[in-house]
Amino acid sequence: MSLLNVIMQEAANNGAGFAKMGAGIGAGIAALGAGVGIGRIGGSALESIARQPEAIGDIRTNMILAAALVEGAVFFGIVLCLLILFV
Repeated sequence: MSLLNVIMQEAANNGAGFAKMGAGIGAGIAALGAGVGIGRIGGSALESIARQPEAIGDIRTNMILAAALVEGAVFFGIVLCLLILFV
């Protein structure tokens, strides 16, 4: 079956398959974004600690808080994508 036939069949089905495919791709992109974001937070924190070792407590606290906020936003995005996928 050609790609054009698949596209035409999905368009006839009101695009339900495309919505599910988009939800899966969206959840994957959200997870990738979380990995990149938390990695950058950790790298920047280590660089800051190397430059100013006496501020390790404040930097660590802010790093953990920022990582938690990123994870919360990503979990929200993944849950929304999964709701679209299963509803």
